[in-house]
Amino acid sequence: MEQLNMFGNTLPGPQLPHELMEYFPGVFGKEESISLMRHFIDNVPWQQRTIAMYGKLMVTPRLTAWYGDAGTGYAFSGTKFDPLPWTKQLQKMRETVEAATNTSFNSVLLNYYRDGNDSVAWHSDDEDELGIKPIIASVSLGQVRRFDVRHKANHQDKYSLDLENGSLLLMKGDMQHDWEHRIAKSTNPLKERINLTFRVINK
Repeated sequence: MEQLNMFGNTLPGPQLPHELMEYFPGVFGKEESISLMRHFIDNVPWQQRTIAMYGKLMVTPRLTAWYGDAGTGYAFSGTKFDPLPWTKQLQKMRETVEAATNTSFNSVLLNYYRDGNDSVAWHSDDEDELGIKPIIASVSLGQVRRFDVRHKANHQDKYSLDLENGSLLLMKGDMQHDWEHRIAKSTNPLKERINLTFRVINK
């Protein structure tokens, strides 16, 4: 599998080091990715949750679902996620992601972005359950969406990357401690996208 060096391009902002992120395009084939996306859209028990953010209760502008091993409950912005059992499709994806990253994962968060109005605000995945330097593997299915990254201490240090259908973005090291990321809303007409973030929950 050929790895794309995302940090050698000419986009503005600092060159994020290999120690923070790695980008793998085409981990899942184009047709396979679209087939998986359609399956998840039709079969996952999606929920739109209310979370605490910026001191307010907000309805998430996307749909979510949490799967994982027994005992991998996850608390995010005042909301507790209890895991659903792995499905055949998710288990197969986990095996592919683990082989590509040489990392074992025990849970996965699914986010369903229905169109350009769905988004996720600036945040870091730094909850206690994930440990000090969490390794998170993010798989994108469907519509290409822009992934923005900025340094917590200096928002002028920023970077953007288009996450392609079937790609995998590995976040690691001090990424969650020093940086935050988002998927912004878009005024352009966008199709459906599902993002799966494979994680390790410390039981």
